Amino acid sequence: MPWLEPITLSGPHATLQPLAPAHRDGLVAAVQDGELWKLWYTWIPAPEAMEAEIARRLALQSAGAMLPFTVKDAEGGIAGMTSYMHVDAANRRVEIGSTWYAKRVQRTGVNTQCKLLLLTHAFEKRDCIAVEFRTHFFNHASRRGIERLGAKQDGILRNHQIAPNGTLRDTVVYSIVAAEWPSVKAHLEYQLNERLR
Repeated sequence: MPWLEPITLSGPHATLQPLAPAHRDGLVAAVQDGELWKLWYTWIPAPEAMEAEIARRLALQSAGAMLPFTVKDAEGGIAGMTSYMHVDAANRRVEIGSTWYAKRVQRTGVNTQCKLLLLTHAFEKRDCIAVEFRTHFFNHASRRGIERLGAKQDGILRNHQIAPNGTLRDTVVYSIVAAEWPSVKAHLEYQLNERLR
């Protein structure tokens, strides 16, 4: 049995459902909101590449390397994608990544809710010892978001990857370790409760 199995995770601001081919049209509409694929410092699928991206993530899920989700907002509309990735069952570690959200839900409670759901499942159901986040050095919005969660920077992998446009990506690595989780959880719950007031 895989260490991570498809599961639906829900909260007041967002629901994470196992990614499925039937989500394609909703994901295409979500990625068109803000033309997210045009951001040079990250890789987000263009509308015409969405079907292939869903297939890629599901193939990685079949191989036990990823558990991808479709993100739905509080009204049930498809708002983006996220994943557990680089699954390391032997060492009880995962990365939360390959995340993007439609412009309409950015700077709302959706990201905080999704991270709370994913981190709670990782630490409290899968007994993770650490959860990792990675982003491009120039993706300042992502870096601020990761830091707001309470993750700490582990370091920068210089010239880590070659981007689709040929530039070299410096990857900033962050993590939350199990001992930090109670404080991080309290922080995220406080942020969400403030949004509900």
